[in-house]
Amino acid sequence: MGKRGKTYRAVAERIERERLYSVDEGLALVHQSQRAKFDETVDIALRLGVDPRQGEQMVRGTVVLPHGTGKSPRIGAFAKGEKAAEAEAAGADVVGAEDLVARIEGGWKDFDILVATRDMMSIVGKLGKRLGPRMPNPKAGTLSDDIGKTIRDLKAGRLEFRMDKAGGIHAPLGKVSFGVDALRENFVAFLGAVLRARPAAAKGQYLHTISISTTMGPGVNVDPADAAAVASGAE
Repeated sequence: MGKRGKTYRAVAERIERERLYSVDEGLALVHQSQRAKFDETVDIALRLGVDPRQGEQMVRGTVVLPHGTGKSPRIGAFAKGEKAAEAEAAGADVVGAEDLVARIEGGWKDFDILVATRDMMSIVGKLGKRLGPRMPNPKAGTLSDDIGKTIRDLKAGRLEFRMDKAGGIHAPLGKVSFGVDALRENFVAFLGAVLRARPAAAKGQYLHTISISTTMGPGVNVDPADAAAVASGAE
């Protein structure tokens, strides 16, 4: 690992690496650790006590962050006719059908999220290998005939989370400029959704570790017990 800069080290010195901070203490520290000239994203990283090798223990879901993520995603929509017009009115960046499939097959990648109406899956299905987990699907909330609402929710800050192969989940909580109160509300909404997504097959401690950080800053370890209590409203 390369040598850290003076500013990074000054911020890191304020954080006790072995300490588990409360949610409020952690968010305050992270908010104070802004050091870049741009508005840094505040990220959360979880390690869950589930077996990622077992399909019945997969953790995934969606949540609408009260204050959004601070970024408006570029949305591609597969739709025709009235649904295409609905998608455009809702703010989709690109709308198409066979033509959009052809663009993606040709290598076009200028999108963050793809959504589709159900009748489009007969043509979108051929993109399965190319898109992988980015394929529109009902579990992610990106396959819906109410495509206008889907797009508006995504633009407003609806976030999909999915556990990786190591049992971790990473997600943005917003921007430093949001302020501590707004970041806390986003934290509560996100963690609450993860808690509700706990698989019935999961045994023992569910939340193992929680770390929050800015894009360029050091991580702050948050007490999982305090975080769970805050997210469930049992402070």
